[in-house]
Amino acid sequence: MSGPRLRPLRAATILALCLMLGGAGAAERLPADACLRGVNLAGAEFGRLPGVPNRDYAYPSPETIGYFARTGMTVIRLPFRWPRLQPELNRPFDKDELARLETAVRTIRDEGLVVVLDPHDYAHRDEKPIGSAEVPVGAFAEFWSRLATRFAGDPGVVFGLMNEPYGITARQWLPSANAAIAAIRKTGAKNLVLVPGTSWTGAHSWFAEMDGGSNATVMAEIVDPADHFAYDVHQYLDKDFSGTTPDCSRGPDAAAAIDRLSDWLKASKRRAFLGEFGASRDKECLAALKTLVARVDARPEAWVGWSYWAAGDWWDKTYMFSMQPVGPVDRPQLTTLLPTLRLPDGAPARCPR
Repeated sequence: MSGPRLRPLRAATILALCLMLGGAGAAERLPADACLRGVNLAGAEFGRLPGVPNRDYAYPSPETIGYFARTGMTVIRLPFRWPRLQPELNRPFDKDELARLETAVRTIRDEGLVVVLDPHDYAHRDEKPIGSAEVPVGAFAEFWSRLATRFAGDPGVVFGLMNEPYGITARQWLPSANAAIAAIRKTGAKNLVLVPGTSWTGAHSWFAEMDGGSNATVMAEIVDPADHFAYDVHQYLDKDFSGTTPDCSRGPDAAAAIDRLSDWLKASKRRAFLGEFGASRDKECLAALKTLVARVDARPEAWVGWSYWAAGDWWDKTYMFSMQPVGPVDRPQLTTLLPTLRLPDGAPARCPR
C-alpha cells in the first residue's frame, strides 16, 4: 500500500516514555510540545460475536499501520471486543484472540507509535450494562486487571477503559470506572488511562444535566491512585452530533463545545483526549474538520491529543469518514490533517505552546 512518502516517525517512543514521568498531574507529565495525534484503525470490533477472525472481523494489517506511521501520526486507537478477548467473565482470556491483539499492538509499537487499547463495547456485554447483576462491576475490574498485567511493562500502551458508555447514568458508570482504575494500578501498571463519560461521552453534552448528574459534575469524582488519567471525549459535526450522517451543519457548535470543555479542563487541572471525530469529504466539512482540530491543538494545557474516526482495511470504499487510502490516493481528510502532523520541511509538527 502506497502513501505519503515521509520518514517513519520514531519520536512517539520518546513521547511514550514522557507519559510515565511522575508529577502532580497529567499536564506536568507531558512536555508542552508533545501530543498524541492519530487515527482509529477499526476492524477488530466488527461483526457479530463471537465471529470468525479474518472473515467477520480483522485487526489492522501491517501495511495499513505502516502507512499511517509514515504520515507523522503518533498514536493508533485500536478498537476490539471484550467478549472475544474474554468469552467468560472472571475467566482467562482466549489465547488465540489475545495473540491477535498482542500482534497488532506489537506491530503498532514497532512502527514507533503509541497505541490506545479500546474495548469497543459501549459499557455493555450481551446487551447488559456494566454494573448490572449479569455484568458486575467486579467483573469489569477483573478484566482490566488481566489486560493491564499483559501491557504494564510498555509505557507506549494507553488504557482506554471503554468506548462510549450509554444507557447508564454518569453516577452509575462512575463506580465501574473507578474500580477498573484501581484494579489497573493494583497490578503496578503506570500507563496513562483514558476515562470516558456517559451519553456517548460527547463534548457537546459534557455539561448537560442528565439523570444522575452531568459528566462535568460526576466524572470530576474519578479517583486514580497514580493521578495519571485523561478524559476520553468524542465530538462529531453533523446535525445531532452522532457521526451518522455526512453533513457538518453543527461544526461551529462542535468547535464551541471543544472550547468550553477546554476551559473546564484547564480550571480542573485535567486533560482530555479527543478519541473520535470525523468529517465527510465535502469541502465545507473538511474546513470544519480543520477548525475542530485547530481548537484542540491550540489548547495543549487541556488536551493530550486526538484520534480521527476512522481508517482500517475492512472499511467499504464509500464510507463517508474513511481515511483509508484507495490505491495510491490519500483521502481528503488525511490531506486536511497532514499540516498538523508535519512541518513544511518534513520534520514532526509540535503542539503550540
